[in-house]
Amino acid sequence: MGGSDNSFGILTAAGLCLTLAFGANGACAQDDREHALVLQIGPAGEWPFNDRANFGGMFAVEKTVIEDWLEIEVGLTGLGTTGRTELSGDILFKKPFRISPTFELMVGVGPSFSRTLNGEDQSTTVSAALSLDFMFWPTKDLGWFVEPTWTINPRNGQQSFAASVGLLIGIPQR
Repeated sequence: MGGSDNSFGILTAAGLCLTLAFGANGACAQDDREHALVLQIGPAGEWPFNDRANFGGMFAVEKTVIEDWLEIEVGLTGLGTTGRTELSGDILFKKPFRISPTFELMVGVGPSFSRTLNGEDQSTTVSAALSLDFMFWPTKDLGWFVEPTWTINPRNGQQSFAASVGLLIGIPQR
């Protein structure tokens, strides 16, 4: 399978999520939606513009800092490909847009750090990341997300496209 086959699978999964989200019954009111934290977990993939694709998993924690203006996401991703393993983390500053009671879009920017753990080139890189986070909440505290991300390393110009899809778990405020 080529890289375009993998992209087709991700787009298909995103389309399925959109279809299920907008067809969900029992939408929650906006005031009932607020969480102390939101956990994200799921599979992830990265397609560097000049290298092989990498696949693995991700975990992130998101916190609202300024209601309707700023959310901060701290994430960790483990990716592997033939001969090497990469661990990366990011801190994204996101602006939320509530499209409907069950659908939220966030636009985020921030630094991304990655470290190659084995293989020939064991190096650490710092990149700038831009993400779109599509969040679907068919129930109050459980949903799913699709998050495409574009990164660029300002030092060498290397760019990549990444995407993750997975489960959202809202931790209620106490």
